[in-house]
Amino acid sequence: MRLVIAKCTVDYSGRLDAHLPQAVRLLMIKADGCVAIHADGGAYKPLNWMNAPNLFRESGEGSELTWIVTNDKSEKLTIQLHEVLSDSSHEMGSDPGLEKDGVEAHLQELLAANVEQISAGMVLVRREYPTNIGPVDLLCRDQNGQAVAVEIKRRGEIDGVEQLSRYLEFLNRDSNLKPVTGIYAAQEIKPQARVLAEDRGIECLILDYDELRGIESNELKLF
Repeated sequence: MRLVIAKCTVDYSGRLDAHLPQAVRLLMIKADGCVAIHADGGAYKPLNWMNAPNLFRESGEGSELTWIVTNDKSEKLTIQLHEVLSDSSHEMGSDPGLEKDGVEAHLQELLAANVEQISAGMVLVRREYPTNIGPVDLLCRDQNGQAVAVEIKRRGEIDGVEQLSRYLEFLNRDSNLKPVTGIYAAQEIKPQARVLAEDRGIECLILDYDELRGIESNELKLF
């Protein structure tokens, strides 16, 4: 990974046009080609970014250094570096991936053992069903035999909806599975995440950890 701290201006053109005026920012170039621009504040997402695959070109030197990032979607990110304060590269190696916390992992285990509580006639195909971008928590088939991908979180936020959407995109490329529908399951689902999920045709399932463990009830609520 290459990390550059620089005084820069940024222009993006593509789905819309955006401009970041001159300021000191952190520029990241990841090993897979992703480019991200961060401010000194807010950990949720970068100010602007370009996902791989893309073409990265660097030209000039000193205060005339320019980065141009393009892709086959006709998107273009132009970064003018007016003053470079730091420029370093680091070999990070392969990442083992995110490990779920105990509650989230146990929710997956419990729901996998009781998929009929998602809906009547539901059967489990596999836990951690692989896709090219990572495994979806549960792949099931409903009473009509239609494939259903279930992504499980302790707290359901927009990132989880985006994650499930990407899984569905890849799963629906498989002629043996499509059409694949999605269910976003969590103990709590944020209003914005629910709106996005429903807009994309993804159902939201509220999980009660204690109930699922059989402490009070075996019923889940599907909204």
